[in-house]
Amino acid sequence: MTFQQITLDLLEGLGQNLQLFLLTLVFALPLGLIITFGSMSKFAPLKYLTKTFVWIIRGSPLMLQLFVVFYVPGLVFGIPMKSRMLAATIAFVINYACYFSEIYRGGIESIPNGQYEAGQVLGLTKTQTFFRVVLMQVVKRIIAPMGNEFLTLVKDTSLARVIAVSEIIMAAERFTARGLIWPLFYTAVYFLAFCGILTLLFGWIEKKFSYYR
Repeated sequence: MTFQQITLDLLEGLGQNLQLFLLTLVFALPLGLIITFGSMSKFAPLKYLTKTFVWIIRGSPLMLQLFVVFYVPGLVFGIPMKSRMLAATIAFVINYACYFSEIYRGGIESIPNGQYEAGQVLGLTKTQTFFRVVLMQVVKRIIAPMGNEFLTLVKDTSLARVIAVSEIIMAAERFTARGLIWPLFYTAVYFLAFCGILTLLFGWIEKKFSYYR
């Protein structure tokens, strides 16, 4: 195997990581907000059911959740999960939506009640107050913790290999089995570059929202 061939295989694996990363964000970000509204609901059964679900997901390993999503439908319901990437996406979306929901909740609860009262004075409904007055303040306050979760997600995508999603580390392990160790360490370059780009991006976003101080 030439260096070029190995690099192409690693890049193909990285494409799987990127796909899982993007799909998780697309679905987990809005789902996390829905879960937040459930955990903050004044309807007690919904509130405690949502909080219990979040507690279970946050308290159990993501690796175990991958196994559950991929294997349980076939073992329990007789409907095997045909797509490994779909199973990984579902597990990641549910897991990260729960983490995002707690970040959202912390940001929303950090806004002083005076902001809501000001909205009432202006004749806005609670919904209008949230989206027109509160939401941008929440976004500013959750940028740093969301940035941390994004970086964690980048690295967690490597866990998809436990259900045989051919991501970059799984691709590197194939070469390790042939006696080549350097491709495994070479994957660190891709992850560091990926995380570096996200770090710069979130630094830029924080500066853009600095006028809310």
